[in-house]
Amino acid sequence: MLYVKKLRHWLCLLMLVTTPALAGQTVTDLRGRTVTLPNKIERIAIDDGRFLLALSLISDDPVQHLAGWPKDINRVGEHYYQQLRAAFPAIEQVPLVSSSAESFDMESMLAAEPDVAVLSLSRGPTEDQIALLEASGIAVVFIDFFIDPFKHQAPSLQLLGTLTGHEQQASDYLALRDAHLAQIAEKLQESTDKPSVFMEAHAGITQDCCFSPGTGGVGDYIDFAGGHNIGADVLTRASGKLNLEYIIASDPDVYIATGGPALEKSNGLVLGGGYGPEQARAALQRVAERQGIQDLTAVHQGRVYGLAHQLLNSPLDIVAVEVLAKWLHPEVFADLAPAQTLATINQDFLAVPYEGTGWISLSSAE
Repeated sequence: MLYVKKLRHWLCLLMLVTTPALAGQTVTDLRGRTVTLPNKIERIAIDDGRFLLALSLISDDPVQHLAGWPKDINRVGEHYYQQLRAAFPAIEQVPLVSSSAESFDMESMLAAEPDVAVLSLSRGPTEDQIALLEASGIAVVFIDFFIDPFKHQAPSLQLLGTLTGHEQQASDYLALRDAHLAQIAEKLQESTDKPSVFMEAHAGITQDCCFSPGTGGVGDYIDFAGGHNIGADVLTRASGKLNLEYIIASDPDVYIATGGPALEKSNGLVLGGGYGPEQARAALQRVAERQGIQDLTAVHQGRVYGLAHQLLNSPLDIVAVEVLAKWLHPEVFADLAPAQTLATINQDFLAVPYEGTGWISLSSAE
């Protein structure tokens, strides 16, 4: 096996010297790298199944573009995967490559033979591995829906549009997103209130408390929606862990838990595809009744909410922003209808609709 890998390495280097690449347009990826794309792009490999949701926004058949994917069903949820499988059975035959949650596997990526490898900004190949991929004729493009989702959604979706030939669809969706964000920003000028917020990320994933957005990243959504993220007061990174004592002392005005299908095993907050309102509300009640959390003023006043984390880590973030704005400023945004926004996205853009309970409140259906 080692001999085969070394042979493949030298063959790829030989290709670099003897075979000029068919150069296409140049793009800048989310690492700030200038990448020259192949003239013809038919096959891309992705290292995160959640990128399929983005592809589904801009392509009627997101699976047709795939040369490889990690089959990380836990990240997309079993319900969403079964929807994908029913609509596009070819997904079962797509070759497997390593996930961004694992060490980068050069052999599986080379075997998939993509024209472009679309990789997560947070993880991926080393510089030497990137050089080897490029030597074998595979362009490498980094995108991000997770490290700094609020800022990186638009350029990442634009890159996917370019790679798949769906630039117009990506532009159309981003125009809708920009219009909705602008409306929220304008309405917030009417309010000087800035309620304090504790957002517990992946609520209930472990027994101890509590993961939280910090400075930047997901915390930017809270700021944009007119709230004050208590995590940003002590965390210098985009996310981290808060002590329960600090949360109790801060006594936030609003408690928001995020969750998803992957938390079912830990008895945490389950939301999203395959979960109805009653099941989601029961899970939210459970995480809100934990020691320390149950004593917060937000809990006593009924300002307890649950949000599907996938809405924050995908181009569907505009739905999450509308939900947050409505929770934080119910009087200002009484007429805001995030459910209608999601219905519009499902109807006009998504090849595989986003279904299930994306958000929930203990006190109401909204």
